[in-house]
Amino acid sequence: MTDSIRRHPIQGTKNPWYWVPTLYLAEGIPYFLVNNISVLLFAKMGVPNDQLAFFTTLLYFPWFLKGLWSPLVDVVRTKRWWIVTMQVVLTVLCVLLALTLPYPDAATIATKQTPVSVFWLTLVLFILSAFASATHDIAADGYYMLAHDEPSQARFVGIRSTFYRIAMVFGQGVLVFIAGRIEKATDNIPLSWQLTLGVTAVVLFLLTLYHLFMLPRPASDTARPKTDGVGIAEAFRTFFTKKGIWLGIIFMLLYRLPEGLLVKLSLPFLVDSREVTERGGQLFGGGLALSTDMVGLLYGTIGVLCLLAGGILGGVYISRKGLKRSLWPMALALTVPNLAYVYLSAAQPQDLWLIGSAISVEQFGYGFGFTAYMLYMMYISQGEYKTSHYAICTAFMALSMILPGFVAGSIELKVGYEAFFWIAIICSVATVGVTTAVYRTVDPHYGNKS
Repeated sequence: MTDSIRRHPIQGTKNPWYWVPTLYLAEGIPYFLVNNISVLLFAKMGVPNDQLAFFTTLLYFPWFLKGLWSPLVDVVRTKRWWIVTMQVVLTVLCVLLALTLPYPDAATIATKQTPVSVFWLTLVLFILSAFASATHDIAADGYYMLAHDEPSQARFVGIRSTFYRIAMVFGQGVLVFIAGRIEKATDNIPLSWQLTLGVTAVVLFLLTLYHLFMLPRPASDTARPKTDGVGIAEAFRTFFTKKGIWLGIIFMLLYRLPEGLLVKLSLPFLVDSREVTERGGQLFGGGLALSTDMVGLLYGTIGVLCLLAGGILGGVYISRKGLKRSLWPMALALTVPNLAYVYLSAAQPQDLWLIGSAISVEQFGYGFGFTAYMLYMMYISQGEYKTSHYAICTAFMALSMILPGFVAGSIELKVGYEAFFWIAIICSVATVGVTTAVYRTVDPHYGNKS
């Protein structure tokens, strides 16, 4: 292989094919471990839905707050150092998660009476993993802009997105499928998740080892002597004084409200027992009793692929129609397919093809409808501080999932899955309301190729 192939035009860097795909695999795997796999792990361990939803929602806070310590990544050491260090930390934390995972007895798991306090150390390790993963995101995204020139950044933006989504399939599909197969072979739920966490640790270790030697060292990747506090304050001031910004914030908080409720309980619903029992005024069961490996296949693999397909089609559609003309079709795509979970909870079908189709329709609709949300954040971020303003928007995006996540489990235990999913449908009124309000303010030419 010639040096011209190995080296990139920026001095000290390598061809992005050597590091962009693996960097975004390493970015995605911990994120989905903390925010998705943890939900299913606690559900399979018999943690009640109210405790499960509340505490796993807490794990999302580092991504909401990461802007507060992001300047530290600029001031201390290089982006490359932060990437490798956080990958080492995440590998160690994953090993500790595997070694310290509690073993509740089968009877407690079956009755969904496992108190979350049993998992206090697991939660602490997940929280530390969340902070490490969010810090890795800051460093990786900054490093991406330093390690190759702008034309190359544009060429590889699709590659980084694709491999982040592959990490999503690996996290929600492959790892969950592995856990399910081990569970069937051993009839031991805690062991299945312990071994799955071990597999994750091995994958992270191999990625860390690879990046230790293969990540380039661009000359521009240096620690900045100080941060511009005035610039940061001005970015916040100009964001909150934008014309119509408070309507924009309300839109960002409420547009995904139905999905914010549904996504926190969809995995527990798929694995919960079919029989409904009432204990202490709370309803348990009423789910589909799917095996863990089937959840990995139907939800984590086929469902995720439909989510990605919806996102791709949404991008094509919105580029042709523009943001304003896409708002209503995408709002409907985001909300109407949620009826699939109302049907699943009412009929409790056993046909895997039918269940998989319902999951796929909901995931495709979410992928399609979410496109308008992303473009709207770009729309209101326009201006001198667009990078900082977009980062602030992503904080509100995280908050839009955190707030409903806190209460989702408590609501479901009071009313059961079917009524809970109907409540999510009723919350579509909020989506319709904010879409109506925002529609009047959007430039009809924004986002349209023509």
